[in-house]
Amino acid sequence: MTLKIRNEIEETFKWDLNPIFKSLEDWEKAYAEAKKIADEAGGVAGTLGQSAESMRAGLDRIFTALQKVELVYSYASLLKSGDNGDSKYQEMSAKAMNLYVALDTSIAFVDPEILAVPDEKLKEYLANDTLKGYRHMIEDIDRSRAHTLDEKGEKLLAKLGDVAQTPDNCFTMLESVDMQFPKIKDESGNEQQLTHGNFSVFRESASADVRRESFEKYFGEFKKYINTWTAMYAGSVKMDCYYADVRGFDSACARALFSGNVPLSVYDSLVESVHSGLPTMERYLKLRKKLLGLDELNMYDLSCPIVNDVKWEMSLEESKELVKKATAPLGENYAKLLDRAFQERWMDIYENKGKTTGAFSSGVYGVHPYVLLNFSNRLDDAFTMVHELGHSMHSFLSDANQDYANHDYRIMVAEVASTVNEVLLTKYLLKSEHDKKRRAYVLNHFLEGFRTTVFRQTLFAEFEREAHDLYQRGDALTAQSLSQVYRRLNEQYYVGVKINELQDYEWARIPHFYNAFYVYQYATGFCSAVAIADNILKTGDTSNYLEFLTTGGSMYPLDELKIAGIDLTKPDTVANALGIFEETLNELEKLTCE
Repeated sequence: MTLKIRNEIEETFKWDLNPIFKSLEDWEKAYAEAKKIADEAGGVAGTLGQSAESMRAGLDRIFTALQKVELVYSYASLLKSGDNGDSKYQEMSAKAMNLYVALDTSIAFVDPEILAVPDEKLKEYLANDTLKGYRHMIEDIDRSRAHTLDEKGEKLLAKLGDVAQTPDNCFTMLESVDMQFPKIKDESGNEQQLTHGNFSVFRESASADVRRESFEKYFGEFKKYINTWTAMYAGSVKMDCYYADVRGFDSACARALFSGNVPLSVYDSLVESVHSGLPTMERYLKLRKKLLGLDELNMYDLSCPIVNDVKWEMSLEESKELVKKATAPLGENYAKLLDRAFQERWMDIYENKGKTTGAFSSGVYGVHPYVLLNFSNRLDDAFTMVHELGHSMHSFLSDANQDYANHDYRIMVAEVASTVNEVLLTKYLLKSEHDKKRRAYVLNHFLEGFRTTVFRQTLFAEFEREAHDLYQRGDALTAQSLSQVYRRLNEQYYVGVKINELQDYEWARIPHFYNAFYVYQYATGFCSAVAIADNILKTGDTSNYLEFLTTGGSMYPLDELKIAGIDLTKPDTVANALGIFEETLNELEKLTCE
């Protein structure tokens, strides 16, 4: 099938960006205004410590500049996402990103200048309602006092920010642009060009030969360049450790968690709890092997459906209706927001040439969120839609209830709302669907969510920590040492599965590793969402959860989650989620035995 070009897609299926800017000319005017305000933002340097009023005035100017720059960046980025091959959109996006970097550099004085205010005087300032909207931000800066450099040091680190992206940029260029894969044969024996995009399709193939060949040729290419991948990732690890050292942290992991005020015990507790669930994972893998009728379960057999003959087609309108029914427990106002998303074209729905792959939700403060999809009329696309709309409702409600300085929620809570929606959809399907094969399909989908988001991401989290610890101990980061760590973890997490030698190099393809200690939050977020959804369906009470959705970045993530009834400083949330994993497995075992 030949992909349509962007202008061949009907407008009704494309997002409407007019609420941001009505034309490229309007964007150019806004860009010029944002650049002027951004250039002037640095002029408040030296005024923040004079009084509570001067601090408020200075921060107002800075956040006005940030908001205007973000708006021009969002518009350019969304246009480019719709057609990455458009040179005009490429230029706009690059200009907006450069403006962001320039602004970040010019306001690097903010933290040191606030910290230059004597502690007692800063407390007096914070007691003044003048700074009410910035209180959390200032208190967070004050919390970072021991890890903040002077103005000169902060400016140097800000300038280093662009250079520090080099390992990640090199990864992207090699992985997304320069790397070429060989051809493989599909289920019909036809030659197909292997790509990053269709690898996920081939590894879900019903044919073991297709799964094996795609696995071997895909990871074989990563093995071919393994020393280059190692050099890039080692560079990223070294930068992480450098920042941790310069800012006075004991480890790169401690520095990463400190930004969200998350104690290391949360990380450790996640790993410990997931380890306790590994026997259940082993049971699930045994069931997978049995249902696939395999003598030996390989790593390339983990993604294919275990219920082969279920084709769950679903049109766009059917998906919208299913999303509304599944999220009905969240109330009438939530349903009205979904109607707005559908009617006001918040979503960009179908694939076209040059469009960003996958899916995402992007909040635009003062307007509304936008959702990118690549919809292909399957049940999985309905799951993607409900997931991204969960992000969007979180963004919308936070934006509506918080000022700009406090609207943006942190990564640790970012996946909660989206996963709550996925769990609600899963539970709705299990309640309404009586066909045994379809029920088995849904149960397996839920179990795969646990495997890929809780277990796999925790494995990743362990790998990241061990890689950084290796370097901080003075050991060399080599292809061999990193691959040995990864093999040992795979053997621990996937008991009963044959670990192919090429699997040792999977770490080299994970882009998230260039944003260190990020992935563990997928696991904590999934477990939190499972608990929240379970409570909503049992009690019918959504008040605490809906309040959580309004908090944005006005509190620390752990405190926001406590509003929704989740305490990640205790092992209960992960343990209870793993209990639901086991209950789901029990049901699938029983159903497939019947």
